[in-house]
Amino acid sequence: MFGTHDLALFAVTVLVVNATPGVDLAFTLVSTLKGGVRAGWAAASGIAAGCGVHTLAAAFGLAALLAASSAGFVVVKWAGAAYLLWLAAGMLRQGMRDTAGTAGSSQAATTRQSPAQLFRQGFLTNVLNPKVALFFLALLPQFIDNGAANKTAAFLFLGAWFIAQGFAFLAAFVWLVAPLRRWQPASWARRALHGAGGALFASLAIRLALTERP
Repeated sequence: MFGTHDLALFAVTVLVVNATPGVDLAFTLVSTLKGGVRAGWAAASGIAAGCGVHTLAAAFGLAALLAASSAGFVVVKWAGAAYLLWLAAGMLRQGMRDTAGTAGSSQAATTRQSPAQLFRQGFLTNVLNPKVALFFLALLPQFIDNGAANKTAAFLFLGAWFIAQGFAFLAAFVWLVAPLRRWQPASWARRALHGAGGALFASLAIRLALTERP
């Protein structure tokens, strides 16, 4: 279809990629635990929209330009790392402010983010990660026939497949982890969870910052 091949293998590859722990999975998990199914779906939708940008970039050559330009790669890389650090700092601040009892519950309600905010954050965490752009550029051509009449259409088809399957995976993941919100941890446990989330995103930011252009 559209000059592609081995679509079953492509589907398996996408599943492995989606199930591998990373920024997208971590952000979806944190959003779901803090805000429930609706919040998790909003985060997953933002991530899917970010993948749409990478699909267009790969199809129309922007990802190739990013791979060839050291300056462009560095700019996007540091922007992504800075954004992840900003998210980590927010989680750590929320953990330090959390108190036991009614005050803690009231504050949790006031600090809960809207679906629009979570969509935007999911979108930015994905778009500002140059590794995703280069991954699309490296993965999709492997499933396009050399003699394909329209390679751009093939890129768009595979990208749309990746987005649809990835969103379906994250949506199912949200359903699986959402019941964990029924657990009402003590104040110290909430602080620990926020601290762990902040540390996770800080480590992902550092890993992204240390990434070298291939």
